[in-house]
Amino acid sequence: MATAFADQFFRPVPAGLRRPPAALKPAGTFLLLRRPPAGPVTRSAGPRRGCAAKSESVEKVGADLKDLVEFLYADLPHLFDEQGIDRTMYDDRVRFRDPITRHDTIDGYLFNIRLLKLLFRPDFYLHHVRQTGPNEITTRWTMVMRFTLLPWQPELLFTGTSVMGVNPLTKKFCSHVDLWDSIQNNDYFSLEGLIDVLKQLRIYKTPDLETPKYLILKRTANYEIRKYEPFVVVETEGDKLSGSSGFNNVAGYIFGKNSSSEKIPMTTPVFTQAVDDKLSKVSIQIVLPMDKDLGTLPSPSAEAVNLRKVEGGIAAVTKFSGKPSEEIVLNKERALRSAILKDGLSPQQGCLLARYNDPGSTNSFVMLLCLLTVPDACFVLLSCHYNIGSKRNEVLIWLNDFTLE
Repeated sequence: MATAFADQFFRPVPAGLRRPPAALKPAGTFLLLRRPPAGPVTRSAGPRRGCAAKSESVEKVGADLKDLVEFLYADLPHLFDEQGIDRTMYDDRVRFRDPITRHDTIDGYLFNIRLLKLLFRPDFYLHHVRQTGPNEITTRWTMVMRFTLLPWQPELLFTGTSVMGVNPLTKKFCSHVDLWDSIQNNDYFSLEGLIDVLKQLRIYKTPDLETPKYLILKRTANYEIRKYEPFVVVETEGDKLSGSSGFNNVAGYIFGKNSSSEKIPMTTPVFTQAVDDKLSKVSIQIVLPMDKDLGTLPSPSAEAVNLRKVEGGIAAVTKFSGKPSEEIVLNKERALRSAILKDGLSPQQGCLLARYNDPGSTNSFVMLLCLLTVPDACFVLLSCHYNIGSKRNEVLIWLNDFTLE
């Protein structure tokens, strides 16, 4: 029973046949991020948007499979639209496997795709397609699905690779095996894989506010690798990573304490950032709306408040909930840094704490008390707003020279 339920509802779409996400586009859309540089095993420098019909890099792929590489780039965008994938490029007896799902015919697999289309809003990001053997093509992808049957609609995220076998006689795909980055045992049926799915169903609410745009490139058992787009923050000096000193000043800026008295929409998260290896020099920041830039924003009225553009980049991120005390934050930073060093990545000095719900350790009772005693109403209102829902916290460490394999 549990296995049958998992097979029908807790299943990411095997990547070689999937299609789009809604994180950066409307639900059910497809985003092709990158073509590979060249050759069967050449490393990718990272994803990019756009989908060219042909590229010189494909010419270096093995002559027998270069057409199939091109086929996957062209066919995947149609997985969830009216056209659908081209089933004629798959053997009738094709072997599909992921850690919690299996099918042995193209008809069974296509039925599963239709079920996913009905119950989920799946988003698929394709990073690259490469020939990895004489009769083998491997895709790397990110897959996001929103489980709409649950009231809180949790987001299920999977990253990994799909190894697609090619029948040398028919020149069609005869096997398709998904490998998730987040687990060790990828063989069907993987209890570890099912637990990984169930863990993502917890209630983990983020305020419905604009956030910095990012794409999750890889999700491991311990952290995520994200690619952030540039964004602008208003910041001032803070006291410690878990502290809220200075928040009143940066909150005042978006409530009109600026050169044009402009009220700026609230966003999430609130960042505190330490830039030194001892995590002692701290600033507190509020992210400004993505349609704002340094040339159009009014100047802060307070001398201690500054505007700064963050250039974005690649960050390792670990999530946690509850009250982010200083001890907890420092422990999370040490554990994250240790994990990324163990995986051969190159972390920068310092870290950021992102608080998506409230910038301090407040609750509704304290908020009411503040409303009666604190004269600065803008601080009270903003803090109350950030307190809605479960507390989501993250520690981020920027990375150097990351390459998505």
